[in-house]
Amino acid sequence: MSAELPDLLTNSGTNTLTGTVLAIQANYYQVRLDLESLSSFSPPPPSPTLLCTRRTRLKKIGQRVMVGDRVEVEEPDWAGGRGAISQVFPRKAELDRPPVANANQILLVFALAEPDLDPYQLSRFLVKAESTALRVCLCLNKSDLLTDTEQNQWLNRLQEWGYCPFLISVKTRVGLDALLTQLRDRITVVSGPSGVGKSSLINWLIPQANLRVGAVSGKLARGRHTTRHVELFELPQGGLLADTPGFNQPELDCAPEELAAYFPEAQQRLAVADCQFSDCLHRDEPNCAVRGEWERYAHYLNFLEEAIARQGKLNRTADEESSLKLKTKSHGRQSYEPKLEPKKYRRPSRRTQQQELQGLTEEFEE
Repeated sequence: MSAELPDLLTNSGTNTLTGTVLAIQANYYQVRLDLESLSSFSPPPPSPTLLCTRRTRLKKIGQRVMVGDRVEVEEPDWAGGRGAISQVFPRKAELDRPPVANANQILLVFALAEPDLDPYQLSRFLVKAESTALRVCLCLNKSDLLTDTEQNQWLNRLQEWGYCPFLISVKTRVGLDALLTQLRDRITVVSGPSGVGKSSLINWLIPQANLRVGAVSGKLARGRHTTRHVELFELPQGGLLADTPGFNQPELDCAPEELAAYFPEAQQRLAVADCQFSDCLHRDEPNCAVRGEWERYAHYLNFLEEAIARQGKLNRTADEESSLKLKTKSHGRQSYEPKLEPKKYRRPSRRTQQQELQGLTEEFEE
């Protein structure tokens, strides 16, 4: 009887099937259908999840499908658990690295010990997270390895940075209830360096996730990568969690003049007073409101030098590409060669040649 159930499903209404892309595997998309769109089917479908393909029309127009996308699904095959994505709805937010759509916040997970918390690395992750324009939540794991005094020192220090972190311990289950409240009914992107306990945290929040947990390398004092792709997991209390591959040095790709906007301390100072120059980089300009004795100002200067060097490299590349052309040679090798000036090397037209010849003939006759 159960095998015949999908053939007996009927749609009593005209509602279309809508859902959220949870994972992407090759050219297939795992879509969790909305309960509201399934309510018109009688009896209810056996599973709210379908493995979908993308319509050829979407491929022709270059419509990309990302994890977190809200989509419309057609032609559900309940027996085979298949369907086809026919439309991708406009995104409220979009991240490229990791590729996640419609996220509400970023949860940065760091460890207070094993490996020890590196303020410079943490600052780099925070700047990268702030550049996404999403809400940034900081979570510090392995609090059980520190004394109460040491924990309070970190709390006071990070509050001066402009953050109120969650101090948790997955091992002892401390602080996890408050974190659950922050995650409820939101799409949260989990990020952070390897080995800080992200997979262990997600396995506790979502037992069915069953992520592989890696140990910390004793030689390098950093974690090994255990997450290989982006996938959304459903929280039992509501909400979605996106686990992303762990990395230790995120790339900062912001412009130099944008960097100060990603430091809450700098924004607090600019809210009280303005710099003398509108294009102030807060380095050595006179009457700068940002420059001063705050802990992460040295981090800001280092990141600023990196941003300036990156901007200069991009400008040089643009200049080279304007005067050079890329040529592909044998065996796929590529190289830049000077572009020929059109006026100098262009072959004259036959009409121009005839006019010049006629002029020389008239001069000879005269």
